[in-house]
Amino acid sequence: MSMTVEELLTTTRAVRKRLDLDKPVPPEVIEECLDLAIQAPTGGNQQGWRFVVVTDADKRKALAEWYRDAWGFAYKNQGEDAMATARPEIEDQQRRVYRSADFLADNLERVPVHVIPCILGTLPEGTPAWMAASFLGSIIPAVWSFQLALRSRGLGSAYTTLHLAHHKEAGELLGIPETVTQVALLPVAYTKGTNFKPAERRPATEVTYWNTWKQSRI
Repeated sequence: MSMTVEELLTTTRAVRKRLDLDKPVPPEVIEECLDLAIQAPTGGNQQGWRFVVVTDADKRKALAEWYRDAWGFAYKNQGEDAMATARPEIEDQQRRVYRSADFLADNLERVPVHVIPCILGTLPEGTPAWMAASFLGSIIPAVWSFQLALRSRGLGSAYTTLHLAHHKEAGELLGIPETVTQVALLPVAYTKGTNFKPAERRPATEVTYWNTWKQSRI
C-alpha cells in the first residue's frame, strides 16, 4: 500500500466500525510497525516505552469488559445527547462518532489485537501539569507513529483510554508492574477497504494565533 506523506497524515483515522474483526493480523506486521514507532523522539532519549501486545482471546475479553464498564459510566448511560456539541455544524459528525465508539465498546473483544503502550515510571499524585506533559510526551509520539505505520500497511486503530479506569486489574492480568504507566489501549485490525478520506476540520487559520491568544468561538 503506497501513499504520499500528505495522504498518510490526512487519512489516518480513528477506525472502529471498519475494523475487520475476522481477518487475522500476523505478528510480524505488528513488530514491523513497532520497529518504526520506536524511532519517534522521546524525552532525554530515555526510550522508556514498552508495548504489551494482547492476542489471547480470554485476556481481550477481560479488557473489553473493563472498557465497557467505563464506557457505560462515562457515556452510554447519558445517551447520545452527551456527545452533542454546541457547534451545530458538526453535531451530526459527533453523533456518528458516538455511534462508532459505541460499536467498538460492544465488540472490543472481537478485535484481533490489542496494543497497550506503556512507559516506565509513574506520576505521583499532585504532579505539576508540565511534568505530566513531559512524561506523556515521551510515549505519545511513538503511539502516533505506530498508528501511521499501521495505516500504511492497510490496518486501522483507535487511541482509547477507557480501560485505564481499571488499570490495576489490567496490570495484574497482563503482568504489568505497578512501576509502569499504561497510557492507552489500541484495538488493531485490518480495515474493510482502505479508502479513508480527510476529516472535516476547521481551517488552521481559525485555530492558530500568532504571538498572542485571540478571543474567538471555541
